[in-house]
Amino acid sequence: MKRRLSFFLVLVLLLSMLLPVTAYADGEGNIDNGGSGMGSGTNENYWNGGDEGVRVTVVRASDRSPVTTPVDFSNRTPSIAVHFGKVSKISYTAGRTLSPVTTTYVCEKPDIAMPRIISTSSGQASIEQIKQYFCSEYMVMTVAQVTGMNYEILTNGEYKLLLEPIAYMTFGGIKYAMTATEAALFDQQLNGGLRSKMVSLSHKNLPLAMFLETPDLGYPAWDGSTTTAASNTDIISSLGLGIVRFNEAEPEPPEVTAADYEYRVNTDVITSVTVRGGQSDPDHPVTVYFTIGGQTYTVGTIYYPAGDSQLAWVRWRTPSSPQTMTIHVSVSGGGSASQGTITARIVDLSKNDPPNPVADDRNDSYSAVTVPGKAQKTSASWGVWRPWWHAYWVWHGTDEDGYWCDHGWWEFDWLSYSASLSASMNVVPDAKAPTPSGKTMKSGYGINQTVTTNVSTNQSSAVTDAQNAVTYFPEFKYETYWRLLEHAQAGYSSKFEFKSNKYSTYKRRTHFTPIWFPDGSYTPYTWLIDCWTPAGMLSMNLTDSVNIRGSLWDDWHIAPVKP
Repeated sequence: MKRRLSFFLVLVLLLSMLLPVTAYADGEGNIDNGGSGMGSGTNENYWNGGDEGVRVTVVRASDRSPVTTPVDFSNRTPSIAVHFGKVSKISYTAGRTLSPVTTTYVCEKPDIAMPRIISTSSGQASIEQIKQYFCSEYMVMTVAQVTGMNYEILTNGEYKLLLEPIAYMTFGGIKYAMTATEAALFDQQLNGGLRSKMVSLSHKNLPLAMFLETPDLGYPAWDGSTTTAASNTDIISSLGLGIVRFNEAEPEPPEVTAADYEYRVNTDVITSVTVRGGQSDPDHPVTVYFTIGGQTYTVGTIYYPAGDSQLAWVRWRTPSSPQTMTIHVSVSGGGSASQGTITARIVDLSKNDPPNPVADDRNDSYSAVTVPGKAQKTSASWGVWRPWWHAYWVWHGTDEDGYWCDHGWWEFDWLSYSASLSASMNVVPDAKAPTPSGKTMKSGYGINQTVTTNVSTNQSSAVTDAQNAVTYFPEFKYETYWRLLEHAQAGYSSKFEFKSNKYSTYKRRTHFTPIWFPDGSYTPYTWLIDCWTPAGMLSMNLTDSVNIRGSLWDDWHIAPVKP
């Protein structure tokens, strides 16, 4: 689809101002239709129609920061004695002070002439022509060439053009170049001296040449008078600017990115998705809906700035039987929605206990294998955006009569969260083994195992404890058979042990080592899993060993029965 340039600029006022094209010796009546608009002006204070330009600054939309030095464009090559450097309205808003300079003033003269920017009695500016010109491929490519910015990057939707009309005026016999914002700041320095001489230009025609139709870059749409001179405060806050922004297509709707999961039965889990598109704030919130097993979970208060994203998650418990579930996810907000699905495979790990060991088991071909290491993730971090209102109070009206209006905007703070998983594993000979020595035992007897875990987090509502531990054994090459451990103590500080062994005479929590196992280290391996966070599952690989020396046959003694 062809790239479109959408223009949220600006209205150029179609004012009925009687401005002569040239200035004469009396210096009055050159901007308005009478001398009153010029105060006590003289031939040292005047403006010629057409002595104008436009300052263009490339601004990054995400943080409203200028990324290029402003460039002035004009159809003329004016001889300027005093100007204020190449400073944008955004920089002045951020606190930059006004500083006059007398260095050579430089402006670019485009090959295709700009339309009239400031209306005069001989011709009024056309808003349509201004839009067409500054939104044209020619002008945008010209800006890219002059600023040294790649055209594709400039128009990829992450940047905007800030436009500011400029007037080249003679004030006090000196030729100045100034934007509307600079004129207002200059007038403040002069305690009203500029307004008293050049009010119809400096405080009406120039600032009202461009203003916003809709709020953007932290500046409000102008809803004040379009026929009377504005105050310095209004000019600085709201006037003398237009904005060109770029989009590949329609504004990006909220969308969801999801991942597939494998869960265990009867487990508390967290399913998360990433939401992005547009901006979500309390005025334009985004909501995510998870439909799981016929139940819909609604997750609101999901906020993020334009160009960024936010995790949204739901905590739920898996069913008691193995199955494959389809989780439907939909996102709404801003009048549009995207949908997605997540495939969740629910498995049962409790069905693969080792078979009953017997005394004549043999495995003459056994050879030790390396202890495996499954996926391990012991820490995770995530965060949420929290919006807050940046108040920006603007006075509307004259110094004597008006009202304050909040033209603020939403700012966002990033709140960071994290979780970590730690654990230890201890394997010892079973207490019923008759001849152990510390961690040395004979093959054929049982072992006991304890896994202790600890989960730490600063957002407990978003993190589960470690809920499952699976132990694999060297005699099966850490495959085929395993034991799903039992929770002996739940919570963030939890403990796991073997389940009672149905082959144990005393129903011990034990695992029997094979009688054929060779002397040396016997090392069970445990995969600790199902500590769920919005950023995924935490897991950990654990091992411990006992030492095999001899077999239970060594404890048998055959002797004749005494008479």
